[in-house]
Amino acid sequence: MRIAFITAGAAGMYCGSCMKDNTLVAALGRLGHDALLIPTYTPIRTDEEDVSHSRVFLGGINVYLQQKSWLFRHTPRFLDRLLDIRRLLDWVSPLAQRTRTDRLGGMAISVLQGRHGKQRKEIGKLVDWLTREFKPDVVLLTNVLISGLVPALKAAWDGPVLATLQGDDIFLDALPDEDREKCIELIRRNCESLKGYVVTSRYYADFMASYLGLPRNRMHVVYPGINLKDHGGPRQFRDQPPLTIGYFARICPEKGLHNIVEAYRILRQTPGAPECRLRISGWLGEHHRQYLADQLQKLERAGLAKDVEHIESPTHADKVRFFQSIDVLSVPTVYREPKGLYLLEATANGVPVVQPRHGTFPEIIEATGGGHLVEPDNPQALAEGLRRLLEDGNLRRQMGENGKKAVFDRFTAESMARETVAVLGTYHQRKPAPVTPPEAVAT
Repeated sequence: MRIAFITAGAAGMYCGSCMKDNTLVAALGRLGHDALLIPTYTPIRTDEEDVSHSRVFLGGINVYLQQKSWLFRHTPRFLDRLLDIRRLLDWVSPLAQRTRTDRLGGMAISVLQGRHGKQRKEIGKLVDWLTREFKPDVVLLTNVLISGLVPALKAAWDGPVLATLQGDDIFLDALPDEDREKCIELIRRNCESLKGYVVTSRYYADFMASYLGLPRNRMHVVYPGINLKDHGGPRQFRDQPPLTIGYFARICPEKGLHNIVEAYRILRQTPGAPECRLRISGWLGEHHRQYLADQLQKLERAGLAKDVEHIESPTHADKVRFFQSIDVLSVPTVYREPKGLYLLEATANGVPVVQPRHGTFPEIIEATGGGHLVEPDNPQALAEGLRRLLEDGNLRRQMGENGKKAVFDRFTAESMARETVAVLGTYHQRKPAPVTPPEAVAT
């Protein structure tokens, strides 16, 4: 099957959706499908091999300039291509990271207006390239925030278009009320001609059906999977203090680093609690360095600084080493997580998890048996859950073994790819295009 995945780069950040999409497309290639990951706004960033297309559509510079000035809505295509050069987009990405989401409402609305928005020229270029050059059997948007291209695409091409739901509400909730309501109205309108949706959990399917007013009966749950390369190697089971609690995720308030910091403080100041350390890692943007500094200062004031470590993990090998170095993982998010890739990565390495009872976490832990759930937004409950696993070596070992086996059996990149193909295949009625050998797929 020839599949076009249209994703949105995250301005140089490590983004769970981009990383999952990249893993999925790479796995589809290994299974013999001609799948192409097409970035928009900025190039994607991943700690594995980047298999995305070399060209970036709806380049962030062009989208911004066309939002701000009539002149740039009429510039020739050769000039637009110069502004879409990957190295230039990478260079300006740090500026985009510092832009507050609540100031992006006007641009989001315009992009969702598609042919009637200020970025209609960019929408047209993507549609032309898809229909005249790539000629897919199926198009899958990896979020509905770029659904403004759907009406233009359907006017030029009669194939099935679907969308993935995997975190769109996080951006929408950060917008002012008026902008959010307008965006949701446009998403509903754009999605009327979509054949279906691929969703990362049952929870998120139920939630987004209500949040966006989309048909729940057209939502197909395909759980994320990970590339198991380097994961799951031999590791020493440690049963003597000090044991190590790990946090691995983007370092920001919504991922709940402050919750694990407070839980760790409570745990260490509880009489009789086991001696333990806290190790923190994950992508850190410049705009959240003060947030991290504030959390570390809290622990320093509590006299715990010597047992806390922040570790940079910029590569896949660094990430695997991090998981191999910890005994329990906890990422106590504030928002309701739709994916939870870090849970799969931890359990693939035999590390049990302690997570809040919300979002996709109950589904993953139920399916893997690899962890323990606690009351959300409750550092005291989190501290008690961590203590339970730290003190019970048999339970920690059993959860680690259960989780690892389940991930290797069910939550692999190949499983995710096969399930995705099964969903897309139900909507693909035309004769499939010849399969291109994986090594010949343009990246």
